[in-house]
Amino acid sequence: MKTAVIVFPGSNCDRDIAVALERVTGTTPDMVWHAEPTLPEGLGLVAVPGGFSYGDYLRSGAMAARAPVMRAVADAAEGGLPVLGICNGFQVLTEAGMLPGALMRNAGIDFVCREVALTVEGARPPFFDRYQPGERIVLPVAHHDGNYTADDETLDRLEGEGRIALRYAEPVNGSARNIAGLLNERGNVLGMMPHPERRIEAAHGGVDGRRLFEAVFDLVSAA
Repeated sequence: MKTAVIVFPGSNCDRDIAVALERVTGTTPDMVWHAEPTLPEGLGLVAVPGGFSYGDYLRSGAMAARAPVMRAVADAAEGGLPVLGICNGFQVLTEAGMLPGALMRNAGIDFVCREVALTVEGARPPFFDRYQPGERIVLPVAHHDGNYTADDETLDRLEGEGRIALRYAEPVNGSARNIAGLLNERGNVLGMMPHPERRIEAAHGGVDGRRLFEAVFDLVSAA
């Protein structure tokens, strides 16, 4: 499966996700610079990595969301391409309007960096076919602005449409309804605060994150 990783000035987890994708797919991802107006052809997944795009000036993800490449990412997502935004990537996706809501400063204004327990809210393609609904998994987090926020009407709609993908098993950062991961209406765009790319080998303490990438690989390979 051919994949791409978007790279912004200030990205610092782009190599982590690139290594994870290569381990799972056997193919080195294309690293796509933020100023590129197009994406490579034949992609099975685009990843928007964690880090501090543009130094988090203005607010996290706001400048990256307006980079030329994000128009191409949005167009590809409209066409059905799976898009995964991790941590700062989740912030970029909300700022770009690809996911609703916003990511705010954590409760207590603390940087949270540890492993956290999560519950998988629903097993659906392309990201969660290798998980069971309600399954409890463990992934690391590392964020300062991970407090997902939306108005009650939006939160109710997300609940009703089954678009909350992951929840913290216990309060972590003040996130509304403990939301840790969110899907778009079609289900092919996933924003998540935890870092699945940091839990793909037994040496990492488990493979709970690897299964997310394997699910996309399975789906694309079968198509």
